[in-house]
Amino acid sequence: MYVPAAVGFVFIAVPLAAMLLTVDWANYPALITSEASLDALELSLVTASLSTLLCITLGIPMALVLARSTFRGLRVVRALVLLPLVLPPVVGGIALLYTYGRRGLIGQHLEVFGISIAFSTTAVVVAQTFVALPFLVMSLEGALRTAGHRYENVAATLGARPTTVFRRVTLPLVLPGLASGAVLAFARALGEFGATLTFAGSLQGTTRTLPLEVYLRRETDPDAAVALSLLLIVVALVIVVAVHSRRPKGADQ
Repeated sequence: MYVPAAVGFVFIAVPLAAMLLTVDWANYPALITSEASLDALELSLVTASLSTLLCITLGIPMALVLARSTFRGLRVVRALVLLPLVLPPVVGGIALLYTYGRRGLIGQHLEVFGISIAFSTTAVVVAQTFVALPFLVMSLEGALRTAGHRYENVAATLGARPTTVFRRVTLPLVLPGLASGAVLAFARALGEFGATLTFAGSLQGTTRTLPLEVYLRRETDPDAAVALSLLLIVVALVIVVAVHSRRPKGADQ
C-alpha cells in the first residue's frame, strides 16, 4: 500500500511544489497588493462570508428536514439538494441566469420593482451560495444522523418546547458538524469560478472575485496569476487544517 499511496501523495504535491518554484518571491508583495488584486480579495472575502451566512440560515432547516423526516419523495429531495455538487459550475451559472436574469423565471418579475440581480455583487453571493450550500447540508445531516434522537426525545418528554429542544439540545450536539460544514461552504464559495463568471460576469470591484482575477491575469501577467493562486492555496490550506483539527480525539487511530 505504501507505493501507490506515495504515488498519490506525489501526484498532489508536485504541482503545488512546481507553483512554489515559479513564484516571483522578490516581487510577491507587490503582485498581491495591487489595486485589482486587493479589490478581488476583499470582494471574495465579503461575498464568501455572506454566502456562508446564507448557507447556515438555509442549510440548518434543510439538514433537519432531511435527517429527521420520512416523507415520500425524500430521496428525490436529497438528490436535488446535492445536485450542485456534481453539476458543472457553468451549468449552474446558466440555470441561475435563466432564473434571476432580466428575462428569467423570477428575474423578470423582480425587474418590475427595479430589482436586478444578474451581473451584480448580489449575483456573486447567489452563485456562491448555490454551489456551497450542499456542503453544509451534507455535513450537518451526517452529524444529525450520528447524534440520533434520544436526547431530543428525553428533553421533549420533560416538557421542553420544540424551539427549546432545538436551541438547547440539537444545536450543541451537532455544533462540530455545523462548524465543519460552514468552513467547507466558505472554502467552496471562496473558490467559486464558473457559476460566478456566467451569472455575475467580471467587473472589477463589483463581481470580479479572486479566482476570476487569477484567470484574467493568466493571459496578461503570469507572475501575478501565480502569486494570487498561491494566496488562494494558502487560504485553502488553512481551511483544510481548521476542519481537520476539529476531528474528535482518537479519530486518527
